[in-house]
Amino acid sequence: MYIILKGGSAVFAAKYKLHGVKNMPQESDSRETYFIVGESRTNVDNAITKIYGSFFIAFEVLPSTSEVMQCDCSGTLPLTNDFVRRLFVGKRLEADREAIEAEVKRRYYGSSKKAVLAAYRDALKHFQAALAEQED
Repeated sequence: MYIILKGGSAVFAAKYKLHGVKNMPQESDSRETYFIVGESRTNVDNAITKIYGSFFIAFEVLPSTSEVMQCDCSGTLPLTNDFVRRLFVGKRLEADREAIEAEVKRRYYGSSKKAVLAAYRDALKHFQAALAEQED
């Protein structure tokens, strides 16, 4: 899923609710950004699965550089959301792929580690599709 945002995420946050994504930022950079969502499954007994059914990571990305401007996820604890945000914000979705995946593997020890990686990879596919669509 992706949506092109002009002037920030406040318009998207006001019109749409993405299941499980909390604390959508109110303001953003004024440059055009893409809103990209990656989805994955986690363990059946995981609280995320019990509450949301799936794990989501939402990214606001600057398409010209693939830099992650903002990020949020469907974690059940605020600390999870904050930690995941710090893993991705400021990184480039495409160019920093190996570094992002290595950092998640090295630092994230929650039961949803595989779900974080899978949601990131899913979001990357959506981002690449959005770029390709804009070229057409």
